Amino acid sequence: MALPKLATAKYELILPSTGKTIEYRPFLVKEEKILLIAQATGEDADMLRAVEQIIENCTFGELKPNSLPYFDIEYVFIKLRAKSIGEVATVKLTMPDDGKTQVDVDINLDEVECVRDVSHNALIQLTDEIGLTLEYPRVEAIAKMGDLSAGEAGFAIVKDCISQIHDAENVYAKSDMDAKELDEFIDSLTHSQFEKVQEFFDTMPKVKHLVKVKNPNTGVVNEIVVEGMQNFF
Repeated sequence: MALPKLATAKYELILPSTGKTIEYRPFLVKEEKILLIAQATGEDADMLRAVEQIIENCTFGELKPNSLPYFDIEYVFIKLRAKSIGEVATVKLTMPDDGKTQVDVDINLDEVECVRDVSHNALIQLTDEIGLTLEYPRVEAIAKMGDLSAGEAGFAIVKDCISQIHDAENVYAKSDMDAKELDEFIDSLTHSQFEKVQEFFDTMPKVKHLVKVKNPNTGVVNEIVVEGMQNFF
């Protein structure tokens, strides 16, 4: 005799990068196992792979995480976590006013949003004739950064996210670019030109939430921006 099947609730969310409505379900024990196994290794790459698998499972295969911008991954996982474990996550925050006091803060995950900067632009004009178009970092690119220094990771992300380079006469697609030539192109940027590129990453959509927390030792009320899904595991 077959065992009864348990019904699972379905919800909807709007994907930040496209505005498309996505149907999803909470993660189940089988997904919790994936997450726990990844957490046990302590490796960021394992956690990212686990999150990718959970997102694909819980969106009924509609979302392929390796094709999504990283901020989509963070946003979808946080919404999954809210419906699966609970809307409130307790995070430990260090108070900026003294740099040492830590306070446990409850955050309602339903209030966490993907915030856009109005000045954000993927087209970077380097000179009057030469510019480039950037695409958002993908989860696979983020995973590769784990073994690099902060400086190396920054340059590697820029290289990975260049989609096109154009001049007055031609548009060069990334698929047609030689890796060595691309390295040389990035190395030839001036400081001010590289800052223009960096602004793309500084202003791209981010999953974050502003909280106000009173330091119990000093009485100072701190405003703290909590970013990234790692705070909500």
